Amino acid sequence: MDAARFRLLNDWQHDFPRVETPYAELAQAVGMDAEAVLAAYRAWLHEGTVSRIGPVVASGRVGASALVALAVPSARLAEVAARVSQLSAVNHNYEREHPYNLWFVATAGSAAQLQETVERIAVATGCAPLLLPMEEAYHIDLGFDLGFRPECGGRQVQTPWQAAAPCRLAEGERALLGVLQHGLPAVARPYAAVGERLGLSGAAVCAMVNGWLLSGLLRRFGVVVRHHELGYAANAMCVWDVADEEVADFGRRLGAEAGVTLCYRRRRALPQWRYNLFCMIHGKARAEVLARRAAIADRLALDRWPHAVLFSRRRFKQCGARYMPDAAASGVREETAHA
Repeated sequence: MDAARFRLLNDWQHDFPRVETPYAELAQAVGMDAEAVLAAYRAWLHEGTVSRIGPVVASGRVGASALVALAVPSARLAEVAARVSQLSAVNHNYEREHPYNLWFVATAGSAAQLQETVERIAVATGCAPLLLPMEEAYHIDLGFDLGFRPECGGRQVQTPWQAAAPCRLAEGERALLGVLQHGLPAVARPYAAVGERLGLSGAAVCAMVNGWLLSGLLRRFGVVVRHHELGYAANAMCVWDVADEEVADFGRRLGAEAGVTLCYRRRRALPQWRYNLFCMIHGKARAEVLARRAAIADRLALDRWPHAVLFSRRRFKQCGARYMPDAAASGVREETAHA
């Protein structure tokens, strides 16, 4: 990949332009023709390298979400995974190396709706779920740095996020988020295309997104890449059982480590699940991930706490979180797919 296309994937994961013709602005920034930029994004969306271009909602600000795990008999894993993946409330669904072998993220409009969704999954699959809501985040939803080099050291950690009451969205905001959660269409004036379906101008759509970013409703608005398609095939969820009075300190330090792509504290589900500190480490090979994890754990003296490493085996589903009904977004999805 040449430098210009690398920048299109990497540099606008956090701050995609909110202007009438964003792809033309990117073309000027990287020295490409606007139609070539559009063609690149259309190809990446079609092949799955880019999941979408759009909002990443801050945890807990709209509706409710949780990590959920099932212990599925191996003979039934594909069947159960398919049932789970069919639900629009599920946005990530992976097989992992553990007796609890199916892990997915579920979202809903409220905590009560989330609980109902998980209960329906339990009835439909015959498997008792572990519900693991987030309690504090130390590094999350800030993109996937394709230029990562572990030798460059750590980074400044985010201000820890703690669970807060969801914000109230006006009906128009809910409708817009329902469209944007599927991503911008790869057309010359994407905000106008989105706004046309809702009776809004492109400028009004941009203004609303800017307001969400300023208020903290969104973690970021940008290009969302899929790491596996970019060669990062090894994906490990690393967990520790850290004393409650010390987990925040360890979490902040762990989240500041280069090579940690996500880091957060989740509620335990005793007696089945004892671990409360989680991080994700991605790499191009299993040995690379294990070496990085060992070096981090050694620096922080983390492995004095009980721990486990859960590599992913299969990805059954990966898409953005769905907090709003899908109906309003169908036209934009079709335009993005066929542009």
